[in-house]
Amino acid sequence: MNKNQDTKEKSCVFYVSNYHFEMISLPYISKKLEENKKILILTQENLEETINKLISKINFKEQKKNKILEINWKNNNDEKIEELKEEINNKKEIEIFIKGNEEYIKNTNKNIDKIINNYKNIKIIDCYNIEEIEPKINNIKNSYEKIISTIGEKNI
Repeated sequence: MNKNQDTKEKSCVFYVSNYHFEMISLPYISKKLEENKKILILTQENLEETINKLISKINFKEQKKNKILEINWKNNNDEKIEELKEEINNKKEIEIFIKGNEEYIKNTNKNIDKIINNYKNIKIIDCYNIEEIEPKINNIKNSYEKIISTIGEKNI
């Protein structure tokens, strides 16, 4: 969770609810899917229901909606870790969203670091609930180079 890491790029997202997380992330995810990047969402909560409701209400072409829904939005992270290993072996560019409480994000990053070793075609996006980390938000934000919001990814 540090600007000086040389094995991967790190960004962050701050959200207030699952729907808010999805609304912030969808334009970014859509763009990265168009760039043929692999998207993994490691999450403490199953987001399948909320993403299905949201996708049904947004104005995207059906093809784009289907690509977004092909992403595994469940909280079956063991499967996703195996998928990550496979994508690394295939030399795929990977974007990983890690969404959960601060402890979950920290532990998941440690586990991913062990898997990716020196693999450089990876970007980690740590996603924090503002209500949980509010007193520390500036300290957390300052440990990243970029933040993703509804207007896209910006330098901090």
